[in-house]
Amino acid sequence: MAEQSPPPATPPPQPDTPVQKSEPTAQAQAVPNLAIKATLLLLFTVALIIGTALFLLRARGYFEPKQTLVLITDNSEGVSAGMDLTFSGFPIGTVEKVALGEQGNVRIQIAVIKRDAKWLRTSSVFTLVKGLLGAPQLRAYSGVLTDPPLADGAERPVLRGDANEELQRVIGATRDVLDNLNDMTTATSEMNQAMANLKVFTQKLQSRQGALHAVFGNEEDARKLVQAVESANAAMGRANRLMTSADRLVGNADREVFGPNGLSTETRAAIRQMQGILTDAQGSLRRVDAVLTEAQGVAANVKAGTADLGALRGDVEANLRKIEDLINDLNRKWPFAKEREVQVP
Repeated sequence: MAEQSPPPATPPPQPDTPVQKSEPTAQAQAVPNLAIKATLLLLFTVALIIGTALFLLRARGYFEPKQTLVLITDNSEGVSAGMDLTFSGFPIGTVEKVALGEQGNVRIQIAVIKRDAKWLRTSSVFTLVKGLLGAPQLRAYSGVLTDPPLADGAERPVLRGDANEELQRVIGATRDVLDNLNDMTTATSEMNQAMANLKVFTQKLQSRQGALHAVFGNEEDARKLVQAVESANAAMGRANRLMTSADRLVGNADREVFGPNGLSTETRAAIRQMQGILTDAQGSLRRVDAVLTEAQGVAANVKAGTADLGALRGDVEANLRKIEDLINDLNRKWPFAKEREVQVP
């Protein structure tokens, strides 16, 4: 008969933990209608999610009437369904589909809300701008709001502006500039040769010959220029001396001619004297004229008239000799006249 194994020993009781000592163990209680309450909570959560989704769709204009706009571009990189079309920063449409056209271009179909379509005109411009960071943006610009509104299903081209492409062009231009700088800084470049020539020119400027040696390039030409300058200075000195002599000569001539005892004073005195002599001669001629008139009127007194004529002729001859002496004196005292003889009437 097999021996029966002894029953397992009862484990010793575990000591109470500090939590058990501080807080009594909660007694489990049954919750009435727990399944119904859980179902109601789940239904409320689902209804809340659906209501939120419907509210967001309504806020996005999903239930509003829309019209279609097709934008055509050559590259739709970064454009995807759900992207907004903005006008003045406000979304007025949503990209519905991006497809490739029959001619190889890209057709971007956009649903525009009817109440916002009033901002789109036939003259509106559409752009696709892609910045360095972030997604590209579709924008609409309407300059003239009095133009006819854009029709449903209209097709318009898109002007693209890609900052990455511009950056690549800038990088290419910068690379060309750097290549040109490298070419300019090589040992055989024209700039280095010009700098070497400038250095030689500066050294010549600092040499003993100075700027003339730097300009002419050799000492012989510089020496010739210095000699020419010295000769010019000597000629200027002689010219100055000649001018001084001429000034003195003019001063002496001025004193001799126009001074207190100059020829001008003597000439004026001689002219006054000649005027007096001419006045006497004129009086003598008047008397001659009177005598001749009397001689013509009185034929009987011819001898007496002849005697008077002889006396008058002697007076006239004496006056004429005085005039001749005065003229000779003037010719001696007036050396500057072109004609040395003075003609009297």
